[in-house]
Amino acid sequence: QVQLVESGGGLVQAGGSLRLSCAASRSIYSINAMGWYRQAPGKQRELVARLTSGGSTNYADSVKGRFTISRDNANTVFLQMNSLKPEDTAVYYCNIHTILTEYWGQGTRVTVPS
Repeated sequence: QVQLVESGGGLVQAGGSLRLSCAASRSIYSINAMGWYRQAPGKQRELVARLTSGGSTNYADSVKGRFTISRDNANTVFLQMNSLKPEDTAVYYCNIHTILTEYWGQGTRVTVPS
């Protein structure tokens, strides 16, 4: 069973930066896309950023120009978050989608006080 382990969340003041990481417990093959989602209190989970196997990216409008998704060669996906705002406060989840299934991390909390 593959596990995705996120790290890098925490409390940061508005305007600050955080870098989230998501590492898979073992190699994952036939990846279609890797992404980050978030869920704020009382809201539905939403896509933040997505990186396809072909290298295409897409971002939620609210984070364009501030967040950057990337990956390394070992199935680790990152989310660089700059110029953080209070509305970015949420639990952030890593997702890896393959041709057969998808995997989710347990979530890492990001808090940006207003």
